[in-house]
Amino acid sequence: MASIEKTASGEYRARVKRKGVRDSKTFVLRRDAAAWAKHREDEIDRQADRTLGEVRTLGDALKRYAAEVSPTHKGERWEQIRLKAMEAQLPITLPLARVTHEHLARWRDARAAAVGPDSVRREMALLGSVLTHARRDWRWIADSPMSDVRRPKASPHRSRVMTWRELRAILRTLRHRRGRPTTMKSIVALALLLALRTGMRAGELTGMRWALVGSHGVRLPDTKNGSAREVPLSRKAMQLVERARGLDDVLVLPVGTQTLDALFRAARDAAGIEGLRWHDSRHTAATRIGATVGQPGRLSFPEFVAMFGWRDPRNAMVYVNPSAAALAGKLD
Repeated sequence: MASIEKTASGEYRARVKRKGVRDSKTFVLRRDAAAWAKHREDEIDRQADRTLGEVRTLGDALKRYAAEVSPTHKGERWEQIRLKAMEAQLPITLPLARVTHEHLARWRDARAAAVGPDSVRREMALLGSVLTHARRDWRWIADSPMSDVRRPKASPHRSRVMTWRELRAILRTLRHRRGRPTTMKSIVALALLLALRTGMRAGELTGMRWALVGSHGVRLPDTKNGSAREVPLSRKAMQLVERARGLDDVLVLPVGTQTLDALFRAARDAAGIEGLRWHDSRHTAATRIGATVGQPGRLSFPEFVAMFGWRDPRNAMVYVNPSAAALAGKLD
């Protein structure tokens, strides 16, 4: 039986007690409290007669995930955008228990016609996570229909490397000069040079703090894979860092990742360069440093993996390709 009472603050609290279930919620208007109480009682009745998967819809799962789970992720902004888009792409009014792998396979094929395979794989992983939470944490369904949907084959490993000619052209467009940067463009140019020396990601560069910069490296307490790491700074890399001294009391590079990417893309386009992304600077750095791994006075393979923060050493194998001659020489 539902009851509505006025609180000391002048709001209305609706209380529901039905079939062993208790719930309450506060509203500004009494009619909203009464409407919610009626809806909640009906919902409890339906839940008593059927499984939650017959009551909760796919849209309910998307919204709950967006409200409760996405905010705990580093990629919250991307997830929120994709979850909102999924509401227009999927049969969100369908009860979860009636969502089949055929529904999801049709959605996958429609997305594959609009975006590349890697984008489809990321979106499928996100939707799969929503359904896993619905199964494991919320107990709305017994099985996830995504488990029977085949994912597109991943694209070949991206191997775009920035050439010195391209770097010079981009730096000219950003009006790079030696010394302390004086414009946002020149800060981006400095960030690019530092990325090529260290292999740091855009978010790691823009998140660097002076308090964590030491004489031989910088500590990154919050990285993409969720664990902290120390990035060694060579003498030339340290010189680049020192150029930023005085720009900001807290941040080494006072620029946001979105601004960084936007100015980089504008400079790239103005320089007439195609197919180059900011993240290719990390690949370029890994290619350059990886070519020297194992050589006298250079990084060992474990040190190389640690520097770039890879959890899986297989990621590093792309960049370490010693020749047969070099290996044969070590066997003698």
